[in-house]
Amino acid sequence: MTMHAVSAWAIPSRDHSSYIWLIPMASLLPMDLRQLNHLLAVTDHHSFSAAARALHTVQSNVSTHVARLEKELGVTLIDRATMQPTPEGLTVIERARRIATEMQSITDDITSMHDEVAGSVRIGCIGTTARWIATPLLRRMKETAPGLHPILVDATTASLTPRVGTGDLDLAVVNTPVVDAGLVTEPLFDEERIVVAPNNHPLAEHDTVSITDLADHEIMLTPVGTTFRDAVDEELARSGLSLRAAAEIDGLRLLTSLAYQGYAPALLPASAASGYSDEIWTIIRVDGLARRSVGLTRSTRTTPSTPARAAREVLLEVIREIGPHQPGIHVTLGAT
Repeated sequence: MTMHAVSAWAIPSRDHSSYIWLIPMASLLPMDLRQLNHLLAVTDHHSFSAAARALHTVQSNVSTHVARLEKELGVTLIDRATMQPTPEGLTVIERARRIATEMQSITDDITSMHDEVAGSVRIGCIGTTARWIATPLLRRMKETAPGLHPILVDATTASLTPRVGTGDLDLAVVNTPVVDAGLVTEPLFDEERIVVAPNNHPLAEHDTVSITDLADHEIMLTPVGTTFRDAVDEELARSGLSLRAAAEIDGLRLLTSLAYQGYAPALLPASAASGYSDEIWTIIRVDGLARRSVGLTRSTRTTPSTPARAAREVLLEVIREIGPHQPGIHVTLGAT
């Protein structure tokens, strides 16, 4: 039998007691970064033509790269009828995003080694927390690391955590606990669940109410099926109580806005009321409701870039300094 020479290299084992011989994948599968980049563009822009515009190339070039990758892998990655990834496509896309993140991190790390910390960092944040953290965070980053280019994404925990897992986001401030083996989360703060009521409403006569008192009034709530509502309903059910909805609003920021305009009292996380004038409404604490926990999550599948590590440190500093001054916020950063 004739053996064909194949170039290979050795890497030490973890304990350095032996070496592991690796055969380059290029000798078996000649995929390249351009193919993965074009696949990601098609996924993000939902068509070959839109991907071509984003990449500043022609559609035929995008189609060719994706088709070659599909041929090399022996599977269809993009369903041409729906322009959605196939199950095989989702697998490739998940790893391709991590590769893209690592490639960008190489550039950012090297730049930061020779100059000031510089590069892009993508940070997700739930909307209620972003109300009081975004402005001081951006200001502090500009002061301490002007070379950083922050990209903030405002979304729900359910939307943010998958993007952290794929490497599309470096960090995200989310509700906890986060159940994902590929993510690690550190605590930031707990926030009280509060009621905000128009000043002319009977609830506004109290600084604090019990959950029993709260059940006597119609209040605006998020819909059944949302994390915030389900957690509250579960707590009240243990006491044999339930809340009466004046309206169900899917979106905490809209819910807060309607309450501020005086439509009806609303049950909210404390962060949602941050920044609003207290001349129009009254903030009422609720005895008997557990606090909602918020943490900072990142992926364990990739090594954080220098910009991501710098952004994390700035974010933690901001939480330590201004968190204790936010009504209903109890900083847990550093707690075990």
